[in-house]
Amino acid sequence: MDTSTVTFAAPTATAVLSRNASEPLAQQLAQRFAARIHQRLLLPGARLPSVRDCARHHGVSPYTVVAAYDQLLAQGLLEARKKRGFFVRETRPQPVRLPATGPAPVAAPLPQPVDASALIRGMFQADARRSPGLGTLPAEWLDLPLLQGTLRRLASQADDALLSGYGDPLGDLRLREALSLRLLDLSVQAAPSQVMSTVGATHGLDLITRAFLKPGDAVLVDDPGWAIEYARLSQAGMRLLPVPRGDLGPDLDVMRRLVAEHRPRMYVTVSVLHNPTGATLSLSSAHQILRIAHEADLLIVEDDTYAFFAPNHAPRLAALDQLQRTVYVSGFSKMLSPSWRVGFVAASPDRIAQLTELKLLASLTTSPLMDRAVALCLEQGLLRRHAERVAARLETARQRCTRLVEESGFRFAAPPAGLFGWVEVGVDTERLAQPMMDQGWLIAPGLLFSPTRQPGTMMRINFATSQDAKFWRALVETVERLRR
Repeated sequence: MDTSTVTFAAPTATAVLSRNASEPLAQQLAQRFAARIHQRLLLPGARLPSVRDCARHHGVSPYTVVAAYDQLLAQGLLEARKKRGFFVRETRPQPVRLPATGPAPVAAPLPQPVDASALIRGMFQADARRSPGLGTLPAEWLDLPLLQGTLRRLASQADDALLSGYGDPLGDLRLREALSLRLLDLSVQAAPSQVMSTVGATHGLDLITRAFLKPGDAVLVDDPGWAIEYARLSQAGMRLLPVPRGDLGPDLDVMRRLVAEHRPRMYVTVSVLHNPTGATLSLSSAHQILRIAHEADLLIVEDDTYAFFAPNHAPRLAALDQLQRTVYVSGFSKMLSPSWRVGFVAASPDRIAQLTELKLLASLTTSPLMDRAVALCLEQGLLRRHAERVAARLETARQRCTRLVEESGFRFAAPPAGLFGWVEVGVDTERLAQPMMDQGWLIAPGLLFSPTRQPGTMMRINFATSQDAKFWRALVETVERLRR
């Protein structure tokens, strides 16, 4: 699932620190960082550049940087960690500590890797032209006439019940019938009664968590993976068990060990065109995952958010398992438009019944109008043809980005595929993000995709928004400066 992007609000052009201004250089620098913290460009827990790196980048003395950081410490925006550096301060309330004589506390979940709400807010403001880490297609790649034409046809065809009623709790029947046929293309057999519409894939994932887990349960997650999913599970009180994800699938030895030691209830994964690596599960790995799930009574949640970017024959766990131990989740926002918040869940009849009851309590129903709009796109082949055009355009973009990556001296961790590439740049990408932001480029550092918030040398790129050679030149120059 990817409701968004890992980049945040698009920065304005960064002014050079002025030695002729009325404010001292230290104050100017402190104001710059303070503005980024308030705008959520720097999230709680983010590490600021070292004093030496910051001084070199801004052309000032280390004493000036120390003075600026001191001002931010005094304002409560930073905290200093011994032998580690300066970090944006976490401002959320701390949990109440039980007295020593009280009952033993339940093991706490892993810390949330990012402020998820900040990620979502940033989705609404990101400028695709300067956001190589964007999580969606740029607006110019969307087919607005298709969307407008569909809405016009819907307005002319809609009956009174569609306009005036709540609709079916499962979702619009025509949409569920169209989705049942769509799933057959993926070799997944699901009757319309086994499909439930949701307000985007994220809504479906949230309902699944609430229906089949309780606080304190252990959940297997891919590492790297999608930060908002980590944060969502952590906020629900789950214990995250990271499983290293390679280009063929998860590390099965680690998965078996975690299953034996922690008895997790669920495994949440992206099988096809994994975010952020772009890798697709091998058929062999898929069979072994299902064997582990059967032996451990493990529920698998398969997030196929990027289904329309992938070939139909790509291995899906739901196709191999036919929804016995899998719950399949997908949506249309990534391909049609972020504003069309329509997703769906396919599962066994008993699980769909549980999810429908919870959906009724949480939101009554989904929008019958939006459900029907997507149904029209599926029935008339509009979505399929649009997806084919996007796939052809994306292939061209991937080829160009692959050439730019190689010419820049970097490499991919997995063969380039789908919308995203996972690029090894050789320096800590959290440190890299700040000087790149100073130049107006918003990247997606590997830290955002770590369930344990570990810095690393990987970053995610969006092939559609990373084709500007100026970005790669700026990246090479910045990496070289950091290495020196």
